[in-house]
Amino acid sequence: MVLGAAMTRGLRASILAWYTEHRRDLPWRRSRDPYAIWVSEVMLQQTRVETVIPYYQRFLRRFPKVGSLARAREEDVRASWSGLGYYRRARHMHAAAQIIVREHAARLPSNRDALLSLPGIGDYTAAAIESIAFGRPAAAVDGNVVRVLARIHGLEGRRDSAPLRRAVTERAVTLTAGPRAGDWTQALMELGARICLPRDPLCERCPAARLCVARRSGAPDRFPEPSAVRAPRVERRLLLVARSGYRVLLVPDEADARATWTLPYARLLRGPASRAARALARRHLSNPSAPEGPCAEFRHRTFSCDSTYEVW
Repeated sequence: MVLGAAMTRGLRASILAWYTEHRRDLPWRRSRDPYAIWVSEVMLQQTRVETVIPYYQRFLRRFPKVGSLARAREEDVRASWSGLGYYRRARHMHAAAQIIVREHAARLPSNRDALLSLPGIGDYTAAAIESIAFGRPAAAVDGNVVRVLARIHGLEGRRDSAPLRRAVTERAVTLTAGPRAGDWTQALMELGARICLPRDPLCERCPAARLCVARRSGAPDRFPEPSAVRAPRVERRLLLVARSGYRVLLVPDEADARATWTLPYARLLRGPASRAARALARRHLSNPSAPEGPCAEFRHRTFSCDSTYEVW
């Protein structure tokens, strides 16, 4: 469904009124500092709001300005991020802060192209910063926004498909044009996070219910269609525990661009595990003794990988 101009204005006004009354009091919503908003948007990538709040507050106490982040040692930035996961985000922020100080007089740029040139900032984060920090109409489209707008307009297709993303983005651009650009961006996020849920959406409490095609269909969960499920990669790994008294050897993790520390490990492809254990010992120890043998085994599963670890 394509909304006319009057219906578009009405939809926008209804969602903004709902947001004004029901928005959560989150620490980054009390600030208009572009740096603080950037920090919050990066931390919120793939991480729950409740988890982010204490990290955000501690991070800004430790690095209150972009200059303090740029001057910090990488290990101090990592330590402040420790436990939040996805450590590339911290490394990219640190590198971006140095560029901002060097090339933008320590001010976060408001220009879309300049934002996109910074490490770790993609289309969604750039649009969110543009709208929330600088009040510019910019369509920030993430998974929540895809779900909300696909349901309101009755757009069909898999949620990760390019055609659906294009159709949603077209409508997001139309809806973004208008006052309170930053509030509008956050209102759509809030609606997707609290009302227009992936399963069992709370349609009776939704400010867009009157216009929502998915609600009228009687099966709002059907919009959009779920992404195709990919089978996780299955692999075996060997972990080497090298001890000296109470000390345990940790090495930079090559899989994370050496940004984090880990026990020495190797993928088990062919041949006996003992051969891989000896190779790891020779690589990381100056005077290695023969590994004692397997002492434990555990399994770790993510969406993309199903790993079994053999501990030596």
